[in-house]
Amino acid sequence: MSRFLRWYQTKLKTNPLATQSVTTAVLFATGDTMAQQGVERVEKHDFARTGRMALYGGCVFGPAATTWFSFLSRLHPFGAASPNANLVARVALDQTIFASTNLFVFLSSMALMEGSSPSAKLESSYWEALKKNWMLWPAVQITNFKFVPLEARVGVVNVVSLGWNCYLSFLNSQGKKKGDVEQVKGTEDRVPS
Repeated sequence: MSRFLRWYQTKLKTNPLATQSVTTAVLFATGDTMAQQGVERVEKHDFARTGRMALYGGCVFGPAATTWFSFLSRLHPFGAASPNANLVARVALDQTIFASTNLFVFLSSMALMEGSSPSAKLESSYWEALKKNWMLWPAVQITNFKFVPLEARVGVVNVVSLGWNCYLSFLNSQGKKKGDVEQVKGTEDRVPS
């Protein structure tokens, strides 16, 4: 196990974007599996849904978070003499810019991959998910940005995200069911009598 951890830490330093992307894909798929099996207790696992989560994690969130955290680590708006003020500024930027944008992109892209309406998905789920995000992630990011080395920050987010992605996957599937009901209901209203 220690050999694997050393190898993984080396990969995080030498090739952070690819390493974080693959790790994120695996953990997004794991979060969805936890949602389906542990929360929703589905009888038949939806592998396409798990695949969509892995695709988003590996191709969007992993690269975006790796790049974003690198940018934030170089940001010192209050100068070197004010590390705590810089920390608060980084977390504020993370939660207002990155978190809100990522959530928007996540819900929109899931809707597109599912063949449903992004605007309906956003309307039914975005604000509630963003409020829940702000209940969890500021505390996580304060700890992450203060104590965790840059190359391990996406990993910390990914571990906490097992639960968060479980929630997002569940929320996304609930929004889909609600949207499907509304779409069917709207279709019934248009059927001539």
